[in-house]
Amino acid sequence: MRAYGSDNPINPNLVGQLNFWELDLPKLITENIPMITGVIATLVSALIIYKLSARAIRAAIIRAKGTEGDVNMLLGLWRFLITLIVIVFLLGTFFPQFGVLGWAFGTFGGLFLGWALQPPVTGFAAWLLVTLKRPFRVGDRVQLPSFGLVGDVTEVGPMYTVLNQVGGSIGSEEAVGRLILVPNAMLFSNLVINYTPRETVEVEAPQSQKARESAYILDEVVVRITFDSDWDEAERILLNTAREVTADIIKATGQEPYIRSDMSDWYGVYMRLRFMTMATDRPRITHEISKRIFKEIKVNDKVDLAIPYIYSFKRGAQWAPPFSQEHLATLAELPRAPNWGQNPSSEGKIRCFHCAAENSVDAVYCNKCGKRLAQRFPAGKGR
Repeated sequence: MRAYGSDNPINPNLVGQLNFWELDLPKLITENIPMITGVIATLVSALIIYKLSARAIRAAIIRAKGTEGDVNMLLGLWRFLITLIVIVFLLGTFFPQFGVLGWAFGTFGGLFLGWALQPPVTGFAAWLLVTLKRPFRVGDRVQLPSFGLVGDVTEVGPMYTVLNQVGGSIGSEEAVGRLILVPNAMLFSNLVINYTPRETVEVEAPQSQKARESAYILDEVVVRITFDSDWDEAERILLNTAREVTADIIKATGQEPYIRSDMSDWYGVYMRLRFMTMATDRPRITHEISKRIFKEIKVNDKVDLAIPYIYSFKRGAQWAPPFSQEHLATLAELPRAPNWGQNPSSEGKIRCFHCAAENSVDAVYCNKCGKRLAQRFPAGKGR
């Protein structure tokens, strides 16, 4: 028997084997009973092992106060591993003809796994580096500027570093209880700032002194005072307040609070109180200092707070925005010259509609605030 167009004879036994309907199934099954039995035994054994190990895993997780979610996640991983092991075992033991597939899988699968596992391997290397070098530890407050993230380190694992986020849901540097998983691989390629280094380092103090710093950072509270405030009195209030609130920090660091000032606009003088504060307790300390400064200035006649568009907090408190009912009512009670509005050329005085300063009736602009004076009407027509 020859194939069409070929001189090679065709084995008639091979033709019979290729015909499904001519296969001797009972004989085929009888000859392969050992292999079939082995496959079934392997599957049953794997199922029994999985059931027993799953119960053990569940009991261990529950004993460790885990949740059902933790159980399901670990069992899913364990189920996948057992399935993969069983498939590889069956192919290698009972189906040696698929050895070429195993070789291909080992070759290309290794390349694929090497590419896919690059971040985990990098993360593991970063974990080893952090564990040995310890640039930060559990309890430190760190910042990742590239991601705008600040958090307290709660755990450093082989794959992830866990942070308790600081800020994010509030406008302050306080821990909010929201956990963030940072892949360790990111630590190789991103800047990390440690707010609370455990090692003490020497830093240059503003007074050209050497201060010992440990978990402390420089902070400031800005207060704007009016130009007619007593400068020395304002400095005394700010410095004494900072010394009272941060007495323990001053003792630990040896750095006293100090003041820097500037006049960047025409609404007052900026007094910048700078002091050492605890990196993880910054909001509370700033609140205490601000509250005490406010109370001191409120009862002090020599210092006043400047407010934009209103000259000062104290002197401008009785003035509401222009053209409000309170403003108009206040102007109505101001004394006026007898001939105001009747004889513009007289030597009487008029008051500015905006700041109530006295001006000559011939003036067009106020000599105090510089704004245009109220419109004057001819005699007999009133205001």
